Amino acid sequence: MTNLKLESTSFENGEEIPKKFGYKQENINPSLAIKNLPENTESWAIIMDDPDAMDAVGKIWIHWLIWNISPNICEITEGNIPQNTVQGKTDFGDTGYGGPAPPDKRHTYIFKVYALDTMLKLPESSTKQELENAMRNHIIEESKLTGTFTP
Repeated sequence: MTNLKLESTSFENGEEIPKKFGYKQENINPSLAIKNLPENTESWAIIMDDPDAMDAVGKIWIHWLIWNISPNICEITEGNIPQNTVQGKTDFGDTGYGGPAPPDKRHTYIFKVYALDTMLKLPESSTKQELENAMRNHIIEESKLTGTFTP
């Protein structure tokens, strides 16, 4: 294990995600930096979701799916998506980043990063389930970053 890490210069792990990243505000993705990718990584992927949505809408809400990120890329900058990556469908019904949008109270958002031993053959607008199925047996290592957001 290489102790894979996911960090952000936009917010600290466990801290409040700034409002501009919210779905009803600027709705731009925060910066994310990956550290200690295993040597045999062929690509990496991110799933961002809101497990606290279970109380409000009865399911974990999917905010962002992005994959086929080159291991040569160590950072996704604020408001930008690396070239040649693929994004999936959020629970907002859109493809791409859908920022935090808790309906009632503070929610915790989880950014999960996966180092993969392959590039995924998965079309744009794929769902979280399709992404997870495609990643099965290809995850070398994973890590997470959490942030909170209050409406």
